[in-house]
Amino acid sequence: MITAFIFFIHFIFAILVFTKKWQEESITQAWMNVGLIIILFSVGWTITGMIAKLIMNQEGLGVYFDRDTFSLILLTIIEFFFYKFYYQTPTEDGKGK
Repeated sequence: MITAFIFFIHFIFAILVFTKKWQEESITQAWMNVGLIIILFSVGWTITGMIAKLIMNQEGLGVYFDRDTFSLILLTIIEFFFYKFYYQTPTEDGKGK
């Protein structure tokens, strides 16, 4: 259940980024940003899966919070800060908001 929610969050984020980049730049840039999100998600999930393997066993902490769910939550937290920095819009003085 938690895993499905995390996938849903990533899907909605990809749609929002696609729409924003398509309107502001071009459809090519929109597809490139979605490709970046997919690549970072798949590579990041692999890396956080290795980290989660060091921290907890496969069963995890319960039925809905196993090792894969933990690695997805860890990935989502890391991605949040990365995308917040990456998609930050510059202000007039050249710095982010």
